[in-house]
Amino acid sequence: MVTRPPTTRECVVGRGADGRIALREQAEDGITLRSHEVDPQDWPQRAREIEDAVGPRWVLPDAATWCPALLDAGVVLARCHDLRLAHRILARSVLVRDARALREASAWETPEETAAQDPQRGTALFELDAAGRTGGVPQQIAEVLAEHARQQEAVAQSAEPSRLRLLLAAESAGALVAAEMHAAGIPWDVAEHDRLLTESLGPRPRRDQVPARMAEVGAAVRAALEDPILSLDSPPRVLRALRRGGIDVSSTSQWELAEHDHPAIPPLLEYKKMARLLTANGWHWLDQWVHEGRYRPVYVPGGVVTGRWASSGGGALQIPRRLRPALRADPGWRLVSADVSQLEPRVLAAMSGDRAMAAAGAGQDLYSGIVEAGIVATRQEAKVGVLGALYGGTTGDSARVVPRLRERFPRAMRLVDDAAAEGERGGIVSTWLGRSSPPPEEAWSTAQRSSNLPDAGQAEQERARRSARDRGRFTRNFVVQGTAAEWALSWMAALRLALAGFPAVPESEAATPSGPAFAPRAHLAYFLHDEVIVHAPASQAEAAAAAVREAADGAGRLLFPGSPVDFPLDLQITERQAEK
Repeated sequence: MVTRPPTTRECVVGRGADGRIALREQAEDGITLRSHEVDPQDWPQRAREIEDAVGPRWVLPDAATWCPALLDAGVVLARCHDLRLAHRILARSVLVRDARALREASAWETPEETAAQDPQRGTALFELDAAGRTGGVPQQIAEVLAEHARQQEAVAQSAEPSRLRLLLAAESAGALVAAEMHAAGIPWDVAEHDRLLTESLGPRPRRDQVPARMAEVGAAVRAALEDPILSLDSPPRVLRALRRGGIDVSSTSQWELAEHDHPAIPPLLEYKKMARLLTANGWHWLDQWVHEGRYRPVYVPGGVVTGRWASSGGGALQIPRRLRPALRADPGWRLVSADVSQLEPRVLAAMSGDRAMAAAGAGQDLYSGIVEAGIVATRQEAKVGVLGALYGGTTGDSARVVPRLRERFPRAMRLVDDAAAEGERGGIVSTWLGRSSPPPEEAWSTAQRSSNLPDAGQAEQERARRSARDRGRFTRNFVVQGTAAEWALSWMAALRLALAGFPAVPESEAATPSGPAFAPRAHLAYFLHDEVIVHAPASQAEAAAAAVREAADGAGRLLFPGSPVDFPLDLQITERQAEK
């Protein structure tokens, strides 16, 4: 019998004592096969050689820190384990039986923003502080190996190792996707963006001036309130002016203002909308974030407590509908965009095993299916009811429709009701794969205990009940929103690998601003919770669309094997995005 020598399954990366890049190639059983170091400038080429030769899982302190230099050199890693993101999950998950060692390694607890960001360059690589850390994350190889060992032990001894391994793999794949989408960028039409701004606000003004149309609308507000010098950008002053004008409001929120009939209200609401557009995505934003036809935001995987993504620069998750037409494919390329129909309700049906709810959405719009089942009369009622179930709506149409859903979809409603009850008790809930909600703050727990004392006043008891209900609404939604985020990560992970297998197009067809790693083939360009956009050569657009569908089907089978719940997509192949 011939015994084959073990091959590299993992490659752990860190910093050596002398500032060089330290690599530890390990076999399946964790035995170190090779230890070596390379100079920082040689790191991308060495990574390419190892990736091409054995395709290991790369164990990185923080993918957001280590990937930019690789992507600049055209090196794409197929798989990684992001220690920073994994630490945050494992240190909090109730599936981990003993997380003390992880929690004591507090250096791995970092804020959502990992390092100094540059809109044109992204995260700076190897800008270490005196302790050898980047963005607070340890980088020295000894610390990296120790943390990797802690995490492996925590998973192996957990209540659900397979689920946690899947969650960590999905989260780490998301870290690679985030870095790659930043490197590739979103194709952005500067001229179209400027046209849309001019159409909405007026021509671009000089610095510190208000655009012409916005100034006209502001003048109409001041005239209606008989206050010619009113600063419309100061909510307290606007609030006082409204009250002087006989409009009894407690805030300047859109919803409260819309309830009043006064000549000042329509132009004020329009001015507020214009101001948001100018501030969030105006000409200054355009100058700062779009270069050479690419918008490169900074994504933060797991930046929201439920596991949803956030953004630490560029506002990628808040692109207003009116600016969508500025997303335009390069000449000879296409945008393959897809979003999932009613992702969170479908995830709830799959998690709970509620076959009646699954049947309502089988092959069709879920809300329309609820109408066809005779539960409510209109699609809007169905939508309001389902959202009320997910978010704990107890008033208006939600209060009327949710009891009907509870009767017809008992298993789905029991799952979110139980999660809410656990939260109200101060308990912790978890997603399908094991991401756990944070425990209540000590002040919350203290207030709950105090409200149960014999001498507690009625007002104190009511405040405690209200805060308990608030926490219940949070945990009710946490289990569903967090699991939907896990489904979306699984979707993107599978799609990313499928696109990586596409052949390169001729150099004459390449999307040059996408960089060396992504210019020659279809690649992910944008992600927003339940939506992805792939930028693809026209010749690969149909294949990319098929890959998007197959990845969605695969994500459903991976997370919910045997479930009848489907995840239909609204998919389009276009040259330019339309308003959604």
